[in-house]
Amino acid sequence: MRPPDDSLEVDFVDFSVTGPYDSRYRFVMAALILAAHFSVGLNVFAVSPVLLLVIEDLNISRTTASLLVALPLLISAVFGLPGSVLVMKLGLRRAFILGWAAMGLLVLSAVASGFWPLLSLRLVYGLGSSLILTAAGPLLMQWFKPKEVTIMNGLDMAALSLGIALSVWLAAPLAGLAGWQGMLGLIGVVGLAGTFAWTLLGRSPGFEDGQEGGITLGEIPRVLSNRAILLLLAADAGVLVQYTALASWLPSFFVEVRGMTFSRAGFVTGLVPFVGVLGVLLGGVLPLKIDSNRLFLVAPGAMIVLGGLGAFGSGNIVVIYISLGLVGLGSWLYVPTLLSMSMQIVGRVPGRVAIVWGSLITFSGMGMFISPILVGFLRDSFGSFYPGFILCSLGAWALLLAGILMPKNAAAPLGQEKRPTADRTL
Repeated sequence: MRPPDDSLEVDFVDFSVTGPYDSRYRFVMAALILAAHFSVGLNVFAVSPVLLLVIEDLNISRTTASLLVALPLLISAVFGLPGSVLVMKLGLRRAFILGWAAMGLLVLSAVASGFWPLLSLRLVYGLGSSLILTAAGPLLMQWFKPKEVTIMNGLDMAALSLGIALSVWLAAPLAGLAGWQGMLGLIGVVGLAGTFAWTLLGRSPGFEDGQEGGITLGEIPRVLSNRAILLLLAADAGVLVQYTALASWLPSFFVEVRGMTFSRAGFVTGLVPFVGVLGVLLGGVLPLKIDSNRLFLVAPGAMIVLGGLGAFGSGNIVVIYISLGLVGLGSWLYVPTLLSMSMQIVGRVPGRVAIVWGSLITFSGMGMFISPILVGFLRDSFGSFYPGFILCSLGAWALLLAGILMPKNAAAPLGQEKRPTADRTL
């Protein structure tokens, strides 16, 4: 073993003296983790701005087209909870490599012939994104101090939101240059590049692959029986029901109902994840200054309830912009608090964090799967987007209610829920 130093060593990273918290290599890992979240975000809604083109070219219904957005989220949801066990068995490094590779396969979208091959590639992406999002929490705890983890949670979600914003903004212009399939293939190149980068540079400190600390299925019920965890799961799922419905169908709604062009509809809808970048950055910094978990659940909850209704309920462009800004800010401002609270509740045990984050993917993914299909089905059935949008907007109330109902000692580790806490004020 080489003596430890502060250089960015790839083959040998020795933490026996200083530990990963003090190594400069953690900045390399931060960049790789941020890039992974960016790639996940790029591909979530990349097809949404061109759904009308997909419908026309492939001669499919809106309900069928919505599967290109919804089914990858379902696969991610189904895999989320059992994936938390698999991630710890595989090892964090291998889990990230497989996740990156799954996203890299999206480059084949450019040559996919027909709906089913395209859908298959999207389903593989769903598996890859689930692996990466589940493994991120335990990996962050290995490399960063608790306060740095809070900041990294915010930066990760900012990277994901930025990826969503750029794909929604650029999808229509790129489709105009390379066709909608070429556009999807170009976006997939990021995943391919990430696979090579992570294979060369990715590290899980202090452990060989598969030895990070296994978890058993028996631990899952104990972790998920915690009231605060259940409220957090419901809150995140409710937010993403509305968010996914709007992100998936607002571009088509703006074109068909508000008379916008494809490019403008994509730009306007792209304001939601773009403002979300600001929201999640604020969500990562403000909790370090304002010691109130409840505030960072209730305030964003009120924003998305009001903003969601205004986004599709008003024809005034100023109201639309303000409403989308509220949705974007509120849908991301709470996320760092939610992730940090989940870590605190399970005592920062990597295996338990994987369970909670895998459960978030499962519960939220189910909501994200249902909402775009629901909106598309009701649009085909009744000739209007409004019934689906209104139903999905009800999910936004979950965050507001979770903040109101959250126990005062919510941040207490498992087994200490009834003890008074003095270090965290709700």
